[in-house]
Amino acid sequence: MTITNPDPDSSNPVFSAYQKLVVGMLAFLQFAVILDFMLMSPLGATIMPSMAITAKQFGVVVSAYAFSAGLSGLLTAGFADRYDRKKLLLFFYTGFILGTVWCGLAQTYELLLLARIVTGLFGGVIGSIVLAIATDLFAPQLRGRVMGMIQTAFAASQVLGIPFGLYLSNRWNWHIPFFAMALLGLVGGLFVLWKMKPVAAHLAIPQEHSACKHLFHTVTEPRYLLAFAAVSLLQTGGFMLMPFSSTFVVNNLGISIHQLPTLYMITGLCTIFFGPMIGKIADSVGKFKVFIFGTLMSMLMVVIYTHMEAVSFPLLVVVNVLLFVGIFSRMIPFQAMMASVPTPVQRGSFSAISASIQQLSGGVASVLAGHIVSFDATGKLQHYDLLGYVVIATSVAAFTVLWRLQRTLVTPVPINTANAA
Repeated sequence: MTITNPDPDSSNPVFSAYQKLVVGMLAFLQFAVILDFMLMSPLGATIMPSMAITAKQFGVVVSAYAFSAGLSGLLTAGFADRYDRKKLLLFFYTGFILGTVWCGLAQTYELLLLARIVTGLFGGVIGSIVLAIATDLFAPQLRGRVMGMIQTAFAASQVLGIPFGLYLSNRWNWHIPFFAMALLGLVGGLFVLWKMKPVAAHLAIPQEHSACKHLFHTVTEPRYLLAFAAVSLLQTGGFMLMPFSSTFVVNNLGISIHQLPTLYMITGLCTIFFGPMIGKIADSVGKFKVFIFGTLMSMLMVVIYTHMEAVSFPLLVVVNVLLFVGIFSRMIPFQAMMASVPTPVQRGSFSAISASIQQLSGGVASVLAGHIVSFDATGKLQHYDLLGYVVIATSVAAFTVLWRLQRTLVTPVPINTANAA
């Protein structure tokens, strides 16, 4: 029996019961994938001394996931619109879970590096499929709220995943959190297999015979190029600070490693509260206006955060919360705006390429960050403030590109069917 998807252009602003279920499932998948990546940063303070690796080597481990995820996105972009999105999602999610198990089994730097590469090959595509499904099933006037709820998976990973992962690491060792993530991910994947309907309405639209041509037409569309540039700039800035944040907090700000779970938990709880609210405001007052606010706020908080020295724990919590509110106020409307850029027949390939660029940019940023920062004789991280300046520069550039892009969103992109089936 063929299941048709709800009309994404429907003017009905109300979520159906099934749509609510879908949002929950998509948010959970995002939670699992984000947690797998995010946990590497706080575990860095444990992994580096445990494996006796340098900051540069750890930066390579973090970026290995991003580079392999970027390669995977490019390889799958030409085929992303040729299959039921649910089947595509489950295929890559299975590989992601197996890669996570491998990370837990790794005993050497080389094996961990290889495990992160394999995990990235599968996990890096999941986010793009999730966004394509969300765009297929929800009308534009609902997408701000949908993206807000999906993006709260980031916050949930801090509230539930990262503190629990750090607890497991502190209680036993850093391998255990990966096994716990794999088990949790398996349960979520089985639920998606059971409850999610096929997402295949896009297959009824005529498509090009050649996957290469489909990819070529996606990467050469001028509007898409602006979108890809914005994605690259935002991700480059974001990945500059992330890999070494826990090390900076512990070594420079004087916060105990045992306080990290509390820091992430409080920050995550606050962003879980603010995420849906930001999405709702973006739908009401305009996504680009909220993006401007988020950009300005995040830039201000980056300057404050990267120039901090030894501080009290409560003050660090306040700064961290405000920083993430700024980041969410930028990313949620940005994702909602990106959902309106591609045509339905190119949505999968656009999302895959976007995810690929996102991961590759993040990988480059992680490697550069590893070369910029260093440790002094006392173990403190040096030049972290310089990373903050790079984040500000990329934020200004991303705003400029998105300002140009948002002016084109009222004009539909014609679907190229010259070579369609």
